[in-house]
Amino acid sequence: MGDLDISQVAGRSGLPASTLRYYEEKGLIASIGRRGLRRLFDPGVVDRLALISLGRAAGFSLEEIGAMLAGGGSPQIDRDALLAKADELEARIARLSAVREGLRHAAACQAPSHMECPTFRRLLKAAARGAFPAARGGAAQIR
Repeated sequence: MGDLDISQVAGRSGLPASTLRYYEEKGLIASIGRRGLRRLFDPGVVDRLALISLGRAAGFSLEEIGAMLAGGGSPQIDRDALLAKADELEARIARLSAVREGLRHAAACQAPSHMECPTFRRLLKAAARGAFPAARGGAAQIR
């Protein structure tokens, strides 16, 4: 397979050309030349973009991903960082699960008013304590 122009990379990665240019500006990927006005990339850039997408889906910042991809060779993925991110995701899942169950209860609750439902009131108390912000670590506990 030969070099890929930016539109081919966009098609294979599912990312818009503007994102590819941004990633190049940030040093996450590098073009290897031009064909007319179009940037050219090595075919390996598609795998690199898949790693970036996976890292973003896991919640890593572009700076963290860039550090793992630095050097241009094989990615240097910090296993401890992966475990820490997995722990963060587990805590977030627990928080979101608690919210989901609270919402399901509120939707089915037979109390005359949600404000009269003890379970819904516990959910409100947890929210007031800051148990549910998306960026916050730790599992929410509704008591």
